[in-house]
Formats: sequence, structure tokens, C-alpha cells
Amino acid sequence: MTARQDTLPFERGAVAAARRASMLKTAFGPAIGAALQDERVIEIMVNADGALWIERHGEGRVAAEKTIKPGDVERIIRLVASHVGFDCNKENPIVSAELPESGERFEGLLPPVSLAPVFAIRKPSPRVISLSDYVAQGVMTGGERLILKAAVASRENILIAGGTSSGKTTLANALLVEIAELQDRLVILEDTRELICSAADKVALRTSPDVGLATLVRSTMRLRPDRIIVGEVRGGEALDLLKAWNTGHPGGIATVHANSAAAALTRIEQLIGERTSGVPYQLIADAIDLVVFIARDNDGRRVEEIIRVNGLDAHDNYRLAPAETQELSLINEGARQ
Repeated sequence: MTARQDTLPFERGAVAAARRASMLKTAFGPAIGAALQDERVIEIMVNADGALWIERHGEGRVAAEKTIKPGDVERIIRLVASHVGFDCNKENPIVSAELPESGERFEGLLPPVSLAPVFAIRKPSPRVISLSDYVAQGVMTGGERLILKAAVASRENILIAGGTSSGKTTLANALLVEIAELQDRLVILEDTRELICSAADKVALRTSPDVGLATLVRSTMRLRPDRIIVGEVRGGEALDLLKAWNTGHPGGIATVHANSAAAALTRIEQLIGERTSGVPYQLIADAIDLVVFIARDNDGRRVEEIIRVNGLDAHDNYRLAPAETQELSLINEGARQ
């Protein structure tokens, strides 16, 4: 086989991928296409009634004048599924993927799990917001910024908790800005590309339909990471991650869905419970140093709590304390960074 013949399958694959991407752009139409290009847009959603909802920074979620026909919504979902090689049908009606070329997170659902085709597109932030930006915007205080800077410098493990669209990933990106100034080797694990890190020595890995986060965490141990970063902990991989953090890989960051800092630890217990019947409370208390809870309301986002996990009491309850009341030495250290 000649070199030219050997490259033909790859060329055909690239041409087919480009054709699918072009078809998807056409299927989106002008309204969704414009929203995808608008840097102010955070999320684009189409409901079962065809209503198009667009959320922008500083404006909240607003219904667009344009509605999308069910057939057009289904075509978009099927094109995205085709891009990732997924056979979307009644038996497999849910598509979780990234948009071709631009990489926005896409979630699409078809009947029977929905009344009509629906999807949501989550756009990553166009720029990384620093901890100083957070202070300027009133999202956190200057003291909270110094606590987080010091925690990063001291290689503490930080769990970021919050609800949907509360800004967990954006805050993780802000902490990665601080880590990038150090000389550590990072391994970053995600389901979709959302974390942004300018560190010189890093490896970014993503899950696939055949390789989950638990497998990636275990593989990561052979890549000699100094710090292990996980975009979002959703399942039993929480156990593997905490073991890694607690055995020579401190200074990690992970996010988790929870409604308070304390609830984040309960959520970790539940996720570990998917893997084993016995919850390792001591491991959780040893591996997680700080829990940061960020919330969102009509006035915007706000860091509500930063708590320190000080091990367990005699009854195996977590000993928690607000970081602000016990971090004076760390604050001073952070101020000198």
C-alpha cells in the first residue's frame, strides 16, 4: 500500500467531519448561530414547545422571538450524535457531546424521555476570571481571595460545590490561574472541555463512551502528576480521586453539585456509596482540606462559604470550621505571594 493510499481513509474521515459540521451550522439557523457567536451568551436552550431561551451575562435567561420546529430540533440532535458516532434513537434517546470545532457542551433528548426534542448548549466562558476579578465584582471578599491563594500555594485539596450554573467551573479556572504560576505537573480530567489552564506542564484527558472518569483517575496515577484536577465528580470515581489526593498527590481541585459546603461532603459520601457499601469517612476527612460553596441568585454569583475540614470527632462526624476564623497565618502567607 502506498503512502497516498494509506492516508485516504483519514482524509475521507476529515472531509466527512467537515461536512457534518457545515450541515450542523446550517441546521442551527441564524438565531442559534448568532447566539453561539455572542461572547455574552452563557447558555442556549430549546424546550419541547419549540421556545428558544438564551441566557447572557448580566441579563439572565430571556425567551427569544424565534421558535424552533420539532423536526429542526431533532435534526440538530441527530447531527450532533452523528458527529460523535452515536446512534440516537428511541432506545438511545439522550445525546451528551461537544459541538464540532468549537467544543460547547451539548445535551439533547428525544422522545420518549421528552415530549418533543429538546436540547441545551452550555458555552464556556470566553475568558478566565481571576480571583482578583472576583473581588472586584463582589463575588468574594479580599480575605476569601487570600485564603484560596494560600490554600493553592500550600497544596491543599479544594472541593468546589454549588448548584447548576452557579459558577463552579469558572471558579476552578480562577484557581488554575494561581496553580499555573507554580512549577507543578497537572493532569486534568473532564467529561467535556471546560477547564482552562496555562500551566506549562499539563496533560488534559477526557472521558469517552467507553472510558469513564474512574478509569481515567486510575490511569492518571501512571502519568506522574503533582496535582490532579477533576472537572466534576459525578460517580464512584470520587473514591479513586480521594485515594489519589491522599497518597502523594495533594493540591487538587474538583467540583461537585451540592447546596451547601457541608452538603458537598454528604454528596461525596453518596457518590462513594455507588462503589462500596462502607463509606470511608476518615479518608474523606483526610483528603479534603477546604470546601468552597458558590451560589447564584437574581443578583449574581457569590462565594457563600469557605470551610475547613479538620478531621473527625469521636462520633465520626466531620469537624468543620469557617476558614475565615482560623486562617490568619495562611492569609498572611497568601498576602506575601
